[in-house]
Amino acid sequence: MKEEKEIVSIIDDLIETLKDGEEGFKQAVDGVKDPQLKSIFSEYSRQRSRFATELQRQVQNLGEPEPETSGSTAGALHRGWINLKSAVSKNDDYAVLAECERGEDSAVDEYRKAIDDGLSQPVREIVSRQYGEIKKAHDHIKNLRDAAKNN
Repeated sequence: MKEEKEIVSIIDDLIETLKDGEEGFKQAVDGVKDPQLKSIFSEYSRQRSRFATELQRQVQNLGEPEPETSGSTAGALHRGWINLKSAVSKNDDYAVLAECERGEDSAVDEYRKAIDDGLSQPVREIVSRQYGEIKKAHDHIKNLRDAAKNN
């Protein structure tokens, strides 16, 4: 079992990932024409915000008064969201979906690492539940991307 300080660091990394995703999906809304995609991206942005808030509460429960509150530029680049800006400017639904899927690949990886990293209960339960939802969102976006490619 990890020490609380290490657990807080793992959770803070997930919060950054979630904040990057929240912002990335907000940008994606502006980069697509399809109203259904706008709705999906808006929902995923709100989901990431809810997940981040939930994890911020866990950090506070572990005794850390100041949990992570934002993503990071370096993190966004690493997590694949930074290329979204150029896709958005082209108003190309397929390109935006592809960049969202790239960001989601990274989120899935971050969650998988966190789950494998010896988190304590109830943090592990929360992270595992969120992972399931993020994996589902990733797969949904991947399917939408594949469908858009064939159009």
